[in-house]
Amino acid sequence: MHFSLLFAFVIFFSLLIEPLLMKCWIMGLFLCMMVMLACAGCVAEESAKPVVESPGGEHTPPTEEDRYAAMVMATLESYMQDAVSYAAGSGKDEALAAFGDPLGEYTHDGWYIYAYDNDCVLLAHPYEPGSVGLNRSDWTDSRGLPVIRMGRDVALAGGGFITYLYPKPSGGGIDEAAYATYEPKLGYVLPAGEGWWIGSGVALADLSPGEGYPGVVGDMITLVEDGAAYALSEGDEAALAEISDLSGRFVNANGHYLYAYTYDGTLIGHPYLPEKIGSNLYDRVDMYGMRNIEALATTAKEGGGFIVFIWPNPDEGNREELKIGYVLPVNDEWWLGSGVYLSEVTGEYTPL
Repeated sequence: MHFSLLFAFVIFFSLLIEPLLMKCWIMGLFLCMMVMLACAGCVAEESAKPVVESPGGEHTPPTEEDRYAAMVMATLESYMQDAVSYAAGSGKDEALAAFGDPLGEYTHDGWYIYAYDNDCVLLAHPYEPGSVGLNRSDWTDSRGLPVIRMGRDVALAGGGFITYLYPKPSGGGIDEAAYATYEPKLGYVLPAGEGWWIGSGVALADLSPGEGYPGVVGDMITLVEDGAAYALSEGDEAALAEISDLSGRFVNANGHYLYAYTYDGTLIGHPYLPEKIGSNLYDRVDMYGMRNIEALATTAKEGGGFIVFIWPNPDEGNREELKIGYVLPVNDEWWLGSGVYLSEVTGEYTPL
């Protein structure tokens, strides 16, 4: 059966037999979309992203992984739009009660809605009831990104995708103090009514149908790992020369590259900023007050991993964008990393 007709039938049938039970409709929507995700390969021709052009001018059709990621993102957006519609139809108080209920219609299979007012006071969260009523404008993720203020600003600008680090729910709760459990998430925020907004998110790894992370992110991780291995095998001097070579092995076809710093924030390798090599950027502060290079260096010093930060995109007129970074230590003297802009993952730009 054509999936669009199946989707319409599920919604119509659930509304017909259960007009007063919103939970059945929500679960019908969610389950139908999960079936669509599981069958991504079967409906590729109906849900494919537009064909993109390669740097050489040839058309490159989306891969199965691209289609799967697009469907997960569409599911997240639809889930959020439905929550906004529910709030508009049922009223703010009823919606907040539903969003904050760990057994409610909007909380299932790791999916949930959180809500804030425009001053960043938490209004509802099924896994953080103890924080409801608190102003969390200064709350940051495990690497220092001010997620709540950023989410508020994106929502007030009309909404869209964001990215950050956050723990997955486990054992019926979330431990925000357990920094070792933080993972990159793809979030979506929307205004929900006068004076408040809502958000939700999925693990970035869930955008991939198999193990690992979606294409560009997985490629970026491999690039960093290859760079660290090269440095250990070939030595510091050879590695830094290769990293700074615009035609070298660490500038790939997607335009991603490696950069290298000492732990005190001195740039020692970069293919696009040779004039900055030797400069200390440790004190660099972004538009939200996050000290980017300090946070990156600290992440590397603690063993490496993911970090989300804001950085100008030179391919888009140096506009400020969210960037998913991955860093690794090389030795006790220096570290290296790379990154992927959020717009490379979602295919759209989220203004900050």
